[in-house]
Parts: sequence; C-alpha cells; structure tokens
Amino acid sequence: MDTPPASPALPGLGPLAEAGASSAEAFDRFFRAVFARAVGVAQRVTGDRASAEDAALEALAKAHFRWAKIGGEQWREVWVLRVAVNEAIRRLPKPRAIPQQLDSSDPADAVVLRETLTAALQRLPHRQREVIVMRYLLGLSETEVAAALDISHGTVKTHLRRGLAALRLSLGRNLKEEHLARLA
Repeated sequence: MDTPPASPALPGLGPLAEAGASSAEAFDRFFRAVFARAVGVAQRVTGDRASAEDAALEALAKAHFRWAKIGGEQWREVWVLRVAVNEAIRRLPKPRAIPQQLDSSDPADAVVLRETLTAALQRLPHRQREVIVMRYLLGLSETEVAAALDISHGTVKTHLRRGLAALRLSLGRNLKEEHLARLA
C-alpha cells in the first residue's frame, strides 16, 4: 500500500486532499501543531499566559470556521499567528481618559490621575518618557533637561511635543500640563 507523502511545506499537516484524512482530522493535527506557537506570540503581546491562551483559541476557532477555505493553503499557520496577535492586542487593557473635571480635594481623583498617567507614560518611547518626567515631574527647565541628557534644546522640545501629543492621543484632549505636574 502506497500512501501519498505529506505536504513538504508543513510536515504532518498535509492539505485536505491528503489521503484518508477528513477535514476534522486535518484541523485537529493543525491545531495541535500550531497552538503552542500561537500562545507564544500572543503572550509576547499580552505578557499574560491566560490571555494569550484565550487569544490563541480565538484565532484557532476563526481558522476552524474558515477551514474549508484556508485548510489547503500554505499560509494558514501564518494567518492563525497573525489573528492570535490581533486578538491579543484586542485583549490589552484600554487606556482610560482623563476625566473632564477633577476635584482636587478628592484623594480618589488624585489616585485615578496618578495611575492613569503612569500607565500612559510607560507606553511612551524611552527618550520621550525621560524628557517628560524630567521636565514636568522633576521641574527642570528645557535647557536643564537638554544638559542632563546631553541633547540639544530643540531635541528636548521635539520630544516634549511628541510625547505630549502621544499622551493626549491615548488619554484624550483634556490632558493638561498641570496634570503631569500633579504627579510630582
């Protein structure tokens, strides 16, 4: 009895036309071969194993739904990994916006502001974060920041502008420089 060879591109995961393999069997083999990699790429995004597994399972559920179309394609594994990354990104916590009015006498508002701004600052590129922290949290002038980081004054202004724009984009237009100063 001669059996046809498995797909050379993905051994053990031959296309649906593989002799004797039903669509369900082919997907089952594919699932077992790809699940660990899908979890791995999703975990790089989320940093959390449970969320990564959820993202990988969702990606593979979408692959199962489309298996008749993608089951014979060589790019199916890459497609699942990309969907797993997208699902992982979708599961990331959404940044909260700065409330319209903050009652400075309420300590709960100060905690919310501090936590929200801290999380947003951590998402900035390293140099933008450095410049914003030195300027607003440490209270240094732009010239002092430039000297401390050994960069030009213009570079400091550029990083401040880009960093504040990124913070406003993620936190909403209500972000004001005095909000940053409250972190100090």
